[in-house]
Amino acid sequence: MGGGSDMYRQQILDHYKNPRNHGELDDATFSHTGENPSCGDTITVDVRLEDDDETIEYVAFSGDGCAISQASASMLSERLQGTTLDELEAMDTDDITEMLGVDISPMRIKCAVLARQVAQDGAKLYEGEIDDLDVTKTED
Repeated sequence: MGGGSDMYRQQILDHYKNPRNHGELDDATFSHTGENPSCGDTITVDVRLEDDDETIEYVAFSGDGCAISQASASMLSERLQGTTLDELEAMDTDDITEMLGVDISPMRIKCAVLARQVAQDGAKLYEGEIDDLDVTKTED
């Protein structure tokens, strides 16, 4: 990997050490929690929607985990603001790895996508698409 990947590694470390939108939202439209049992990452994502009940106004996250899971949550919290729930639902693993900008090993991909899965499942619960999911687990 060339110098470009070093820049992305630095970006990941920066988001890990200085997470954006870290904390809890008291006025969240919906919140959901997930975990990666294989390595112990846990993330709660709080989402506040705009008045149209479709556009994401603000995202906050809390939790503990490795640099990849926490940086991914931080970066995703920035990226989701201003998007719609449909755009969130359309996000896939490739979107997350592109956002991170580095190759993620198969063992770490569950760390990278945890926040996305938690946000997507939270939105599905909010919209009534699923009705019984206490905690998202990346191994399910």
